[in-house]
Amino acid sequence: MRAAAVLEPAICPHSGRLAAAVLLNTALLILWLGNYTDIDLWLADAAFDAASRSFPMQHAWIAEKFNHVILKAALSILGGAFVALCIWDWFRPSPRWDGSRRVALRVVALSAVLVPTAMSVLKHFSQSHCPWDLQRYGGTEPYIRLLEVFPAGLSAGHCMPAGHASSALWLVALSAFWWPQRPRMAAAVAGAMLLFGGMVGWMQQLRGAHFLTHTLWSAWIACAIVYLTYKFVKGLANPMPFSYSSVPAATQMQIAKR
Repeated sequence: MRAAAVLEPAICPHSGRLAAAVLLNTALLILWLGNYTDIDLWLADAAFDAASRSFPMQHAWIAEKFNHVILKAALSILGGAFVALCIWDWFRPSPRWDGSRRVALRVVALSAVLVPTAMSVLKHFSQSHCPWDLQRYGGTEPYIRLLEVFPAGLSAGHCMPAGHASSALWLVALSAFWWPQRPRMAAAVAGAMLLFGGMVGWMQQLRGAHFLTHTLWSAWIACAIVYLTYKFVKGLANPMPFSYSSVPAATQMQIAKR
């Protein structure tokens, strides 16, 4: 355990600053994409059929049934399994598990709950509309960018961030099983899970349920939650050492010399 504690700062001495910098810069990039480019509209236009005034993939089996129902249910069961395993380990800890594995399990279990919950809460307060609700795609609502003033009297869309993508994006937390001992493997796992979550979100984009930036914000929020959860759980597992003695330091030195 002592060797592992010494190894961690050697592997990632500035990981906290790096993670904060990456999160800040990616947030600015997503803001720029959504407010100063038309990439959301370009991709939605490509998925939209102007002749039928509809999104052909909206009710396709693979997008509506498999991706939105079956896959979501499977991922919810998987998340529930991690939560159940974490609770079991809390009351009956396995002697074969070291501290890093237990930290990772708790990070994954908490992320499985916190990531989808955070998306649902943020969607509740979101004013952005889904593509299929917009006038441009046969709906009734105007297209308004995130930083634009929302017109008074217009009903909120509750469509951002992409909630369905969060059913897969909590899997980014699986990287905790390899961090910090194998940082490259941890990064590869996180990247693969981000790609998987992005594909789940992309299927919703093909249906007209979300814009690209909705999915990107979901990925960003998921990464931020996983990172903060890891820091929190790690801090609980390894609290800062603190000791107090009522004996003055000079007296302690005299005692030590004797």
